[in-house]
Amino acid sequence: MASHHQFRFKKLTALVIASVTAPALASAATEDVPTLPQVSVESTQDRGYAPVFSSSATKSNTPLRDVPQTVNVITEALIEDQAARSLQDVLRNVPGVGMSNGDGQRDQVTIRGFSAISDQFIDGIRDDALYFRDLSNIERVEVLKGPAAVLYGRGSSGGLINRVTKKPRAGNFGEATVNVGSFGLKRISIDANTSANEHIAMRLTGAYEDSGSFRDQGFIERSSIAPAISFKLGSDTKLLLQGEVAKDKRITDFGIPSYNGRPVNVPASTYYGSGEARRDDYTATDVSSLTAVFDHRFSDALSVRNATRYYTYELDRNNTLPGGTVNSATLRVGRSRGDVTRQEDGYFNQTDFTFKNAWGGLKQEWLFGVEIGKQNKYQNFINQANIDSVSIFNPAGAIPPPFSAATLASANPANSVFDVLGVYVQDQISLTPHWKALLGLRYDLFKQATRFERTQQSLEREDKTISPRAGLVWQPSEFASYYVSYSKSYQPSGEAFPLAGNTVNNAPEQTRNLEVGTKLDFLQGAFSVTGAVFDLERSDIKTADPAKPGVLINVGKQRTRGLELTASGRLSDGWDLSAGYAYLDARITESTSKVNSPQTPIVSIPIQGNRPGLTPKHAASLWLVKQLGGGFSAGGGLNYTSDSYASPSNAVVIPGYLTMDLAAYYRSKRFDAALNLKNVTNEKYIVSAHGSNDNLLTPGAPREVQLSLTYKF
Repeated sequence: MASHHQFRFKKLTALVIASVTAPALASAATEDVPTLPQVSVESTQDRGYAPVFSSSATKSNTPLRDVPQTVNVITEALIEDQAARSLQDVLRNVPGVGMSNGDGQRDQVTIRGFSAISDQFIDGIRDDALYFRDLSNIERVEVLKGPAAVLYGRGSSGGLINRVTKKPRAGNFGEATVNVGSFGLKRISIDANTSANEHIAMRLTGAYEDSGSFRDQGFIERSSIAPAISFKLGSDTKLLLQGEVAKDKRITDFGIPSYNGRPVNVPASTYYGSGEARRDDYTATDVSSLTAVFDHRFSDALSVRNATRYYTYELDRNNTLPGGTVNSATLRVGRSRGDVTRQEDGYFNQTDFTFKNAWGGLKQEWLFGVEIGKQNKYQNFINQANIDSVSIFNPAGAIPPPFSAATLASANPANSVFDVLGVYVQDQISLTPHWKALLGLRYDLFKQATRFERTQQSLEREDKTISPRAGLVWQPSEFASYYVSYSKSYQPSGEAFPLAGNTVNNAPEQTRNLEVGTKLDFLQGAFSVTGAVFDLERSDIKTADPAKPGVLINVGKQRTRGLELTASGRLSDGWDLSAGYAYLDARITESTSKVNSPQTPIVSIPIQGNRPGLTPKHAASLWLVKQLGGGFSAGGGLNYTSDSYASPSNAVVIPGYLTMDLAAYYRSKRFDAALNLKNVTNEKYIVSAHGSNDNLLTPGAPREVQLSLTYKF
């Protein structure tokens, strides 16, 4: 299968380059035709935490104050200052985001109470493979809140996460960074940019890490490399080529079990998997991608952008987890063994035409787009429940028995094909100097087909959906914006996984969002404050049919009503601030589903009326850094999360917690040094959980120190 991926990758590489360079070269050939000079505007923001523009909300470089929807942007400066090494580290700065352990194999969060397992994007292109993403190639992370199907298609109930990559730029610069710290942290990364001439620029980013963990037997081995080259093919034409290869191997860590409705009281290092974790409980992923982006400006009013991304993904996951029932009499928890193999390849192609006009005296910016894509996904899932049991207080590194012959024989590999065709239109309208509107509509044709290799007949489904968005912005002054918006999205039965016999006949679930908010700028735009209240509801959720066991029907509903506040930017006297708060009132308002209790005696728990898992009612973050002069600065922050539930059963409470971090920096023309002390008070807490199993709770890291040294060239 790997050689098959390599052949297709090389073939698609040639096709992508040919398809994009052909029109580019044709355009370059007409360069002698007189044209108006192009004006290129690039952001020159000071190093800080207050973003001005976002590319996620409208697929154009739109000022945040013009977007009638919540967009949280975590800048490169904030990522560096906090020494964030994972997407989870970054997203703790975003209000309304809850953490999931992602089966110990992937980045996964909830947004406004809804799972965002498939709502990952890179430069606006879907990236829903299940893996941990390295940040060495990332310039910033943008979180678009609420349904976003109007531009991105399926998914995004609570929102989506868009990683914006580092691109080649004019000039010659670079840096190399070494990170060392607690629990065997060892990491090196590089970012080098050069301009061959005024028409060609190149950039190379990469990282290598070989680290331990505060968790017994924990380890991380990963590497990534991402070359990019940009061509200026005439005054109005640009071509960008990007590649990336990322490998990641680590322990598959599902965390610890619960007891009497709380996480079991054991040291944070306690591991419940195999005593030979490197052999039995590892996850290895291999992700490769090639992206080509072609931009051409026909005139001041009309331009086109075509983006094509091809990717391959391979997963080898092995795990032993304490996901069974806790026996109250023996104080033991049942363990399961799992083996998951995934192999994927696919492509997405987006073509966007932007047209500006002033019809009827109204300034408008139209976006007309088409997206096509195909994903081939192979999955082989082997699981054996209750393979053995271990003490909930002392698992003692027990080696699990091998899979039974019956379990191996029951495996039924699935091959799925997902085809998408999306057509969308968007109009940004300046109604008056103080009023703006944003209107959008998308039509999707989404086809799913799953073929099983051993038993069960093949399954197919086709959905046709329409996703609208509408927003109105009032800007009474240059520094104040108020908005109201409405948007919808849909979640098909499979979405990113194989179809099943009990889901193939279910219509897509629907999500709608009503939101009112404000965006205020202070200190000539250096400091921004945002606020939003919203009513988010997902309907037609698949739930069990009480009259037909094993059959799912579209009758469930879940809603979140909430408030989100942020403040970010540079205050006077050299203070940089990033802060956020979220209040989420989330409920499962309608459901016929029931789940079993996590420990004996086993009882059936109806989930209607309960809170969804991983959704604290209150959460807040604060990060503050002071420039001390002479290249020195210092700061720190707090992260607070109130109680939440491990799953919709509401049988296990994840206690609230407050952690504190401190940092000190020295920055010069050639050298930077940073010292980060995390969880200063050594708080013992649970940072995430599975989301649907009450006995898979992930401890947060104890106190740790990290030293970063950077040489700039």
